[in-house]
Amino acid sequence: MDIITGQPKPPSTVRAKYGTAQKMRAAISHKFGRDYSLGAQPWMENPLVPGKWTGNPSISVVVSQYMISLRRRKVRSGDVVTSARAMDEATMKKLYEYNTSFDSQPIGTVTKKRKADHPEYWAGHAIRNMLQLLYTLAMLCLLRFDEALRICWMDVTFEKTSMGILRIRLDLPFRKTHQNGGIAPFYLYPNLDKPWLCPVRAFSAWWIICRNAGIDMNGFVFRKKIGHDRFSDNGTDGMSPDSFMECFRKNMCDIKVDPRPYGTHSFRRGGCQYLAIELRWPFRNICSWAGWAEDFDNPGTLFKYLLSWNDNPSPEREDYFNPGRLAAYPCMACGRTCHCA
Repeated sequence: MDIITGQPKPPSTVRAKYGTAQKMRAAISHKFGRDYSLGAQPWMENPLVPGKWTGNPSISVVVSQYMISLRRRKVRSGDVVTSARAMDEATMKKLYEYNTSFDSQPIGTVTKKRKADHPEYWAGHAIRNMLQLLYTLAMLCLLRFDEALRICWMDVTFEKTSMGILRIRLDLPFRKTHQNGGIAPFYLYPNLDKPWLCPVRAFSAWWIICRNAGIDMNGFVFRKKIGHDRFSDNGTDGMSPDSFMECFRKNMCDIKVDPRPYGTHSFRRGGCQYLAIELRWPFRNICSWAGWAEDFDNPGTLFKYLLSWNDNPSPEREDYFNPGRLAAYPCMACGRTCHCA
């Protein structure tokens, strides 16, 4: 219903989804709780003083019942909550092969006519290497993009293990779930078998490009895009989320993949599925690596990243116990190709 006219909305009008109602309620709860100092207690009548109400009105029983009813009605009308499609390893490989093979020679001024004839000229070799590093870090470290885009060079340490293996230590300056500190570092190692998921290779390529361009390594790792293939030499000019999404969507079009189902959480969800399905990490290790609650009080956080109808299709139901099912990719460690490896 249109709240202004009171009439049913025409089919051409975009309808608000259930997620919009959740955000509206969260904003109202924050307003009452913080600005009006009503806290986060449920709205209820004081048993000692009849007629006096305390708590947060947005967390009342009536509002909660309305939200449950609203969700049921939205689902019946065909509104299904859809998460961003998870990035998979095959798509990461396509992005890597396309971006790293892009001509590193400058192509000069890109006119409108030239851009129309060559849509891939939206970015050059340098910008594509920066994006590839961003993709890799976000997927392997399960990062939100506001976290990944804030990484500075001072947060990155190149070091060697006792066995002489080069690794990267990443100390994040900010995380949504650790706003008061206590952020555990990420240790990233080379992956020679899968260069499209090798953080050391991606960091080295971007570091060399910045060094050759004379960039001062005291600011953001991911810089503001300027023109075709230039980036800001000002350390405080970081890439914005909107600029990243525009580049990401164009990059997906380069490899002939529809970018519309993908979003800022695609690499975070894809990384979670990669660790669970491809690397077969236990759920406890995934939660610990991602920095999720140590007491596991919200298991839905993990499973909503693992399961969604919008992701790449799972095996056909008839193939789960099929002995003649096609073998999987061989494990780089033991060489097994069975699905139970």
